[in-house]
Amino acid sequence: MSDKKCIVVLSGGPDSAVVAYWAKRQGYQIYPITFNYGQIAVKETQAAQKIAQTLDTSTKVIDLSALKDIFGGTTSLVTRDIPLTSEFSNTIIVPFRNAIFLSAAVAYAVTVDTDEIFYGAHGSDEPFYPDCRREFYEAFEKAAQLGTTRKITIKAPFSSKPKSEVIKEGIKLGVPFELTWSCYLDGITHCGKCEACVNRKKAFNATNTTDPAEYETTSQVA
Repeated sequence: MSDKKCIVVLSGGPDSAVVAYWAKRQGYQIYPITFNYGQIAVKETQAAQKIAQTLDTSTKVIDLSALKDIFGGTTSLVTRDIPLTSEFSNTIIVPFRNAIFLSAAVAYAVTVDTDEIFYGAHGSDEPFYPDCRREFYEAFEKAAQLGTTRKITIKAPFSSKPKSEVIKEGIKLGVPFELTWSCYLDGITHCGKCEACVNRKKAFNATNTTDPAEYETTSQVA
């Protein structure tokens, strides 16, 4: 077993799955952490558990579902009354979500005696999501160091790459994309219409590879 350890924020989606596989390939003993924050797509946490198992580990699923009471009036990811959109809109932002996740990841890092944390932010997210930007996680890293007196590092290994390049890297690494979940809804299959599904399909199309996700073609999303 490797002496090199890291925390991976594992959402259950393709981007964080690639990060987990990348970290394992780099020789890390990975400690995944996953969050139930009251999202409609609770299948994310189930996907994360399956992905962790393929890496011969398990993920800690942290119950933060009470956050739905805070997020509920602002985002369609936790409130069905707010229409989902097929393109980016402010209503699909979950306020300060990555900061909340990374705070727990820092605490977990201290517990397992590691200073390294990875998460799946990438270049295609940066223009839209403030907590996916390099300046955010570098500032958060400084706060984590001040708050723990440890040399905590927080990195997004693919922050300079578009989502399609992340998918390409995952293909090389053998990521089981069929186990990942991208959709903002909780249907039997991906809806195929929400922003996350649209971005996933575009990324796979750009790699000229088949997306193994199943899509519900009759779903209607604004």
